[in-house]
Amino acid sequence: MPQDNSRADGARNWSLILNRYREPSGARSTTELAVTLLPLAALWIAMWLVLHLGYYWLALPLALPAAGFLVRLFMIQHDCGHGSFFRHRLVNDWVGRALGVLTLTPYDFWRRTHAAHHATSGNLDLRGMGDIDTLTVREYLALSRLGRLRYRLYRHPAIMFGIGPAYLFVIQHRLPVGLMRAGWVPWLSTMATNAAIALIVATLIFFIGVKAFLLVHLPIMLIAASAGVWLFYVQHQFEETSWSEAKSWTFHEAALHGSSHYDLPPLLRWFTANIGIHHVHHLCSRIPYYRLPRALRDHPELGAIGRLTLLQSLWCVRLVLWDEERKKLVSFRELAAT
Repeated sequence: MPQDNSRADGARNWSLILNRYREPSGARSTTELAVTLLPLAALWIAMWLVLHLGYYWLALPLALPAAGFLVRLFMIQHDCGHGSFFRHRLVNDWVGRALGVLTLTPYDFWRRTHAAHHATSGNLDLRGMGDIDTLTVREYLALSRLGRLRYRLYRHPAIMFGIGPAYLFVIQHRLPVGLMRAGWVPWLSTMATNAAIALIVATLIFFIGVKAFLLVHLPIMLIAASAGVWLFYVQHQFEETSWSEAKSWTFHEAALHGSSHYDLPPLLRWFTANIGIHHVHHLCSRIPYYRLPRALRDHPELGAIGRLTLLQSLWCVRLVLWDEERKKLVSFRELAAT
């Protein structure tokens, strides 16, 4: 079924309007980097000091804000990958590579898979690169009983936001999964990141010991990983998102209506670097995250498109299948009822 041409044209026009917000500020970007990296380092050291004094129960609560800063650091790396954080590509790339060591994410490999995600988001015929695996109702019903069980396990919240994020950042990112045959660049990026991670971890363990390192860094990393996967999930897995077959898919339509506006409270908005304004980001990925709120203020009509509050987003966990007839995501329970 073809997309509504007026809606697609409207999305394309918004993309042109948003281009004027693309220019980054070197001073602002440097400040954003400093106010994220320095508090993260301070909280990490504070956790270790409190642990060293024997009060781990006081150190553990510090893992939550530290994880928030780590998530924010990943968002800066994300902007570098889009070439939007600094004016010059080399600066973006080398800052992104350095941050990738701290976020356990090989920058050049991730940048390539994330670009594929932007180029194919919402296209039913090009799923599988940088996405949450999502089946249509028809595909799910065609699976064997074992296949359905596997998909249900994959989409279970305990797997999706618990075991899955830890596996993704600790294990899967150690190999260029998805680009194993794509040449030497993904391998170089991944192995160089692994080597730098190993060097930093070995140095920290040498000075503070294995136990202290794990007790400090593991909770920070696990919380940040789960939060990051949750953010990525809710940005596209909401009821009225947009998916279509390649013959009727358009980039601008999928960007504006297939990405949510996750309207978080101000503090969470800051820690997540405005990534909740995801529909605007997908329409124009070259906008630095600190300019996204300005785009919404200047064009408030964008704020209502795909809007999700924090409370509303919790219900998105149950949405697991794309219903091609009703053009929306549905739950297993809804499928059983129909």
